[in-house]
Amino acid sequence: MCLAVPGKILSIDDSAGLLMKTGRVNFGGIVKEVNLAYTPDAKIGDYVIVHVGFALNTVDESEAMKVFEYLKEIEGLDELTGEEKQ
Repeated sequence: MCLAVPGKILSIDDSAGLLMKTGRVNFGGIVKEVNLAYTPDAKIGDYVIVHVGFALNTVDESEAMKVFEYLKEIEGLDELTGEEKQ
């Protein structure tokens, strides 16, 4: 199953140009490096929807928190770390 997950941008590195713009994004405690090329107006503190390492769009904080609650209910954050429940 493919899943796009919201995360909060902690830092941005655009030193390699727009197409290689990346950011450290926090997914409810899990921090990953994400390509921000598709969200050029995103800034530190914004929430973005991420799929396979690419931020696709920005979302407001309340919507991101709703998704985190749903994921906690189904233990969906384990997918981000590669951990599986036995």
